[in-house]
Amino acid sequence: MHITIIGAGYVGLVTGACFSEFGVFVTCIDKDKNKIESLKNGVIPFYEPGLEDIVKRNFKQGRLKFSTDIGKAVEESLVIFIAVGTPPRGDGSADLSYVDDVAMEIANHIKSYKVIVTKSTVPVGTGERIRKIISRHLKEEIDFDIVSNPEFLREGAAIEDFMRPNRIVIGARSQQAVAIMKDLYRPLYLIETPFVITNIETAELIKYASNSFLATKISFINEIANLCEKVGADVNVVAKGMGLDGRIGPKFLHAGPGFGGSCFPKDTKALLKLASEHNVELGIVNAAIKANENQIAWTTEKIKNVFNDIKDKTIAILGLSFKPNTDDIREAPAIAVIQNLMANGVNIRAYDPVAMDNARAILPDITYCSDAYDACNGADAVVIVTEWNQFRNLETERLMKLLKQPYFFDLRNIYDPQKMQALGFRYYSVGR
Repeated sequence: MHITIIGAGYVGLVTGACFSEFGVFVTCIDKDKNKIESLKNGVIPFYEPGLEDIVKRNFKQGRLKFSTDIGKAVEESLVIFIAVGTPPRGDGSADLSYVDDVAMEIANHIKSYKVIVTKSTVPVGTGERIRKIISRHLKEEIDFDIVSNPEFLREGAAIEDFMRPNRIVIGARSQQAVAIMKDLYRPLYLIETPFVITNIETAELIKYASNSFLATKISFINEIANLCEKVGADVNVVAKGMGLDGRIGPKFLHAGPGFGGSCFPKDTKALLKLASEHNVELGIVNAAIKANENQIAWTTEKIKNVFNDIKDKTIAILGLSFKPNTDDIREAPAIAVIQNLMANGVNIRAYDPVAMDNARAILPDITYCSDAYDACNGADAVVIVTEWNQFRNLETERLMKLLKQPYFFDLRNIYDPQKMQALGFRYYSVGR
């Protein structure tokens, strides 16, 4: 089978590369000529463990192509995935202008039956919107089907998530389209992956509902963590006690500085906007968003309150990406914390294993360091914001010698409070 992926960003490139690994012939389309040329040379535009090897191998073996020629790709393919960006507008709604443009491009090049699949995260009703755009711009009457096939890829673990997913969601009206999609995902039947077959609107909503629920779990445990600090409880043990209940589960019950990234902040706000348009109140989702905003602000205040006067202090920030194993700094708590501290006259020394190049575009006036120890050299405090593995076993005696003052803020609860205090650190964590 030949398929086309329109949009060679994070979702599109991972999807195309992994399908080619399944033996499917894939053409990834992007209008950015420089990006396409870089991909042909094996240069991946973002950091994702394992992706480079898959791209290079399948490109070499001829199953994965990169092009700017959408017409030829559409003509050769039975299934066309739309994987372009849907950035948030000022009111929180998803900007569908890129989706609309792609729909018109597809309509201009269809000459035979196609299955057109939305892989981008899009609000309910987008499938019907695409159907109308294509129908309106077709040069002749040609049959096509629309499918919603949302992605559930975690940055930093996207390859595993594609190869061994929790579920595959297929929303379609046509049984023919469902059969083609099942055939495309046939390798996953061998590992008994659950398939959810439903209508387009339900499939579109599953994505938003899933991300909003996970965001709510994070906001909930962060609020419980703040209460733990007041009453003398340990949020790690509270979360463990909760997570052992099979109805709750342990995942996403990790207290910290708040959620970030390209999905949770955007999708929760888009779901609120969608609900508002239909006069439905989503009080829980709204509360999760506000709790997250409060958590990020609370994190900065916690650091500021430790010092009588934080102006002109130097603080080492370890971790800039919103989570480990990615260079994505979109809505990263570290960025907000740094900006808030700089607004109070703080000097920042920062280190991240892969995200510093991206951060430089937003934060050009901080000092970027060669490693965690370089960042701590001469600093008044160190703050762990992102739980990269290399930050989990730092040489604490070495840090004590490098730091000007022994302030240690562990926003991911990596270290043992008693041990850190015994070493002489003024240690602060979250909810313990």
